[in-house]
Amino acid sequence: MADTTAITITGVSGRMGRMLVSEVLAHDSLTLCGAVERAGHDWIGQDLGLALGGAALDIKVTDDAAAAIAACDAVIDFTAPAATLEFARHAADAGCVHVIGTTGMSDAEIAELATPAQRATIVRAGNMSLGVNLLVQLTKQVAAALDTDFDIEIIEAHHNRKVDAPSGTALMLGEAAAEGRGVSLSDVRDAGRDGMTGARRAGDIGFSAIRGGDIVGEHDVMFAGAGERIILRHVASDRSLFARGALKAALWGQGKAPGEYDMLDVLGLK
Repeated sequence: MADTTAITITGVSGRMGRMLVSEVLAHDSLTLCGAVERAGHDWIGQDLGLALGGAALDIKVTDDAAAAIAACDAVIDFTAPAATLEFARHAADAGCVHVIGTTGMSDAEIAELATPAQRATIVRAGNMSLGVNLLVQLTKQVAAALDTDFDIEIIEAHHNRKVDAPSGTALMLGEAAAEGRGVSLSDVRDAGRDGMTGARRAGDIGFSAIRGGDIVGEHDVMFAGAGERIILRHVASDRSLFARGALKAALWGQGKAPGEYDMLDVLGLK
């Protein structure tokens, strides 16, 4: 197993955590070495495989994130902002790759990653799929080609258990559209409309969020002009594509210099 990359997964009982376990176990170049859950979780101390309802894996679920991360080559993290910042500090201490798929991070929380990134390779993305990252590039190009006669609206749909809105992917697309137009998203973002909002301001980038059922993830970028609309769309029908992207990032990060990267770096799209 010496030629494989050792992976620790945080939030291992969650939807993405379970998917990541499955994908790591099926990958020839990876080995699962750690499973982390929050303190007090029912799985703490249990064998991970048994907790998942399968055969024993000889891996105990732990709440000692520092020890689990110190033992791995890469930690994959789809959790919550506060937990992600803690894991980033542990990854920096261990000098391992930190792949972050956590969404809902504020600008201030993202800025805090700059310190651990001085000592660790951090790959952070609101979405780990190839298709979405191609969509980001297309959005930037179309936004650059069209002036403010075209309103930009980003419409996203996810399952009814998602806790943040707009999604991290929608914000990635908004940033790409703003960059294409040479403006800051914070200056033109239009979200959370309700009641008598008044007319739409020219140049604003709007966001609409839908939550329902078991929708994995759908994102439309609409450029709406007089008499015509251009719509760029990505539909995810299988959550495993996000897990596979995260594993690709973990492998790509091995041997890379400390710093902050994203999936465009991993996919060679920059």
